[in-house]
Amino acid sequence: MFENKCILTGVKPTGKPHIGNYFGAIKPAVELGHQASRFNLFIADYHAINFMKDAEILQREIKEIACIYLAAGLNPKTDYFYRQSDIPEINEITTILYAFTPKGFMNKSHAYKACVEKNLADNKPADDGVNMGLYTYPTLMAADILAMDTDIVPVGKDQIQHVEIARDIAGAVNAYYDRDLLKLPEYVTANNVSVLPGTDGRKMSKSYNNVIPIFEDEKIVKKAVYATITDSKPIEEPKNPEDVFVYQIYKCLATPEQTAEMADGLKNGKLGYGHIKAMLLDVILEQTRDAKAVYDYYMAHYDEVRGFLEDGAARARPYAQRTLQRLKETLFG
Repeated sequence: MFENKCILTGVKPTGKPHIGNYFGAIKPAVELGHQASRFNLFIADYHAINFMKDAEILQREIKEIACIYLAAGLNPKTDYFYRQSDIPEINEITTILYAFTPKGFMNKSHAYKACVEKNLADNKPADDGVNMGLYTYPTLMAADILAMDTDIVPVGKDQIQHVEIARDIAGAVNAYYDRDLLKLPEYVTANNVSVLPGTDGRKMSKSYNNVIPIFEDEKIVKKAVYATITDSKPIEEPKNPEDVFVYQIYKCLATPEQTAEMADGLKNGKLGYGHIKAMLLDVILEQTRDAKAVYDYYMAHYDEVRGFLEDGAARARPYAQRTLQRLKETLFG
């Protein structure tokens, strides 16, 4: 399906991922990327500094996210794995794209609108705390995509706008010069990706403090699993599995046979909440055991990861250089 195509994914190093991120986004992104002829995955450190400017924290989070993607199956020898900041041409391309980016695109970007809405709800000035990095980030994101001659960008439904803006900017450049200077990217949404509920039944999110961590010590994972909210029904009372948050998480990770076993036990009063929490813990540990070993290795041998990122940038950078050269030759002769 994606033969002779380039798939590109970017990830901001902002906070340690949890099992919802890992099983719902990270692993599916790597699996999808490996269906393409070229898979670019970059760590969006320039995007991250709009919110995080503490170098120590930022470097720790870059380290964690890099090791997590390697644990999820990213192949640093064949995939293009790099830090955004190691491709300086992206910044030049961004500057050129500014000249073709209507201000209205920035006004309607989801991140900016969300900040404005929150400020107004808190009785603050609309642009309170809004820096130009946040305001103009869609153009930088367009440069991330367009620099690499990207064909496909996998996104969630709330991120489709990013690709549409990149297409619109590229289209404006191409139309002005009546040349195909920039490839118009397409987006794909992963319809089969599960959105894991958190320990309180809402979408698993760090902002809700309802997450089950990934690759932590077993005691920490167990504490989060056993904190999942349940009611006070006794074991023998039949329960609707879909009303049980533990089951909702479990079915996203377990095999069909395991899921059916838990569902049957709940419906027929054979399993109590302690039993099913133990079953959830077991499946999480089993599903992450091998990946955790890879994560732990690279966290302890981060010099190797730095080498992967440097090599990935060296292999990815010529694409950005060629894109920039096409643009500068056209604009400046």
